[in-house]
Amino acid sequence: MIGRLSSIVLYRWMGYQLQVTQDVPRKCIIALAPHTSNWDFVMGILYSRAEGLKSSFLIKKDWFFWPVGPVMRWLGGIPVYRDKRLHTTDLIARQARQASSFRLCITPEGTRKANAEWKKGFYYIALKSGIPILLYGLDYERKRIVCTRTFHPTGDVEADMHEIKQYYRKFKGKHPKRFAL
Repeated sequence: MIGRLSSIVLYRWMGYQLQVTQDVPRKCIIALAPHTSNWDFVMGILYSRAEGLKSSFLIKKDWFFWPVGPVMRWLGGIPVYRDKRLHTTDLIARQARQASSFRLCITPEGTRKANAEWKKGFYYIALKSGIPILLYGLDYERKRIVCTRTFHPTGDVEADMHEIKQYYRKFKGKHPKRFAL
């Protein structure tokens, strides 16, 4: 029922279309960009429910207060403690290797503000666990959700990050001035 309602809201009422050519494997990182608004979260939840795509997501710990925290966990949220050195990428990569199914959505920018220095945690998790990165674009201008590329990290971080950023060049976030490559 939630899936059907999400589908009606996203595709019929909001008018979004899919341009998704990549299959979602049992284990992957879903990199979603641009991330310029809290609406990106709503769009991601609607899309995942409409398509029956079960995925966890990283979100700053500030969202895990009562009564929002339990809802975030129910939706698949994993709190990120930015102020602590917890070796988060190592821990998550180990979970990914050990799990029979693992899907994690991350916004590489790490913020809704313009930030050309993207966080590399999503890349390192994929590299350390040997899983692919699906490049998902949320294009508000054309009302499209796009995934036409699966990326396999090579270990050349700078070259790979450049290539990933180039993929996202064609997408317009809800607030385009907040998106920086």
